[in-house]
Amino acid sequence: MTIILDKILLEKKKQIETMLENEVPLRQLKITRPSLFDQLYGKEHLQIISEIKRASPSKGLIAAGVNPVELANAYYEAGAVCISVLTDTLFFNGSFQDLEAVSHTVPIPVLCKDFIIHKVQINQAINAGASVILLIVAALSEIKLKDLYEYATSAGLEVLVEIHDSIELETALRVGAKLIGVNNRDLRTFEVELARTAEIASIFPFHEERVLISESGIWNSEDAALVARYGASAVLVGESLMKSGDVSATISDLKVKRGVITP
Repeated sequence: MTIILDKILLEKKKQIETMLENEVPLRQLKITRPSLFDQLYGKEHLQIISEIKRASPSKGLIAAGVNPVELANAYYEAGAVCISVLTDTLFFNGSFQDLEAVSHTVPIPVLCKDFIIHKVQINQAINAGASVILLIVAALSEIKLKDLYEYATSAGLEVLVEIHDSIELETALRVGAKLIGVNNRDLRTFEVELARTAEIASIFPFHEERVLISESGIWNSEDAALVARYGASAVLVGESLMKSGDVSATISDLKVKRGVITP
């Protein structure tokens, strides 16, 4: 059976062919945003990366008619430290237009969340105003990951490197990642287990200048407190915020005090 990640990457390769045919020159960015790493490192409370997520392969439509500008403003005013924008269209109903609209709306870091496997996607993210991109270890060879990581950082972007297990953590460390996100959702099955954050935290080099971000499956303050106790500096939250009737209250509830559990 074809796994979901393979299907997504197959379609992404097709999209890249079109992107290369219509590639535009890199634009000079005028907006200077704070460093996401600096906003997370050493903070006493869990920080919130709030996501604009219209749909997903596992849940279908979540909030198809959402206004990205209004939602980004709501996230920003509620205290989110970064706005994540899904730009994949086929599987997540997102777009680079959403990313560009958000980048013109808020002064905080903006994350282009996509399945990036080619430099042309990084260029498009830059042109749309992203200050951070996502690179997924499971979607790339280590050589390709390093190449894209160095390309992005040399262009002035920060890179959130996403992992799922200890082997991928070692890969992320070797390429020099400072922002490391553990996805509690298995991209091959799309099942969620918060225990994945605990597993990674038990071997994470907290003594180095790196931060751990817990992604997916955070629904309430109890979930936030669980990953915060293991030392996560932030959580990336999408679906629970998209379905929240009170964004400000939800973000406030998730900003729990953090700490590191000694293995």
